[in-house]
Amino acid sequence: MARRIQGSKRWRASGWILAAALLVFMAGVIYRSLYIAGYRCSVCIDFRGHTVCTAVDGPTEQETRSSAINNACAQLASGVADSLACERTRPTRLDCTAMN
Repeated sequence: MARRIQGSKRWRASGWILAAALLVFMAGVIYRSLYIAGYRCSVCIDFRGHTVCTAVDGPTEQETRSSAINNACAQLASGVADSLACERTRPTRLDCTAMN
């Protein structure tokens, strides 16, 4: 019976460690989702007769601009060749502002 109690204690300790790890993970996810970005870019792209406008927040202006263009092209293009061609298309509108 003593072995059974020790095994139970071991599982209980493992359960607490697992719960603590899960809480740390959830806190990280919540923190990242509440992160306030430094830039906001709005972009409109006209590709093969269709136009899509998107807005993206990000930490740097260059990364945010690139993400906004990729996001718009994901809605316009299908396949790798189309996606690359769309990303090389000059946006019809591109506005980036600092959010500070």
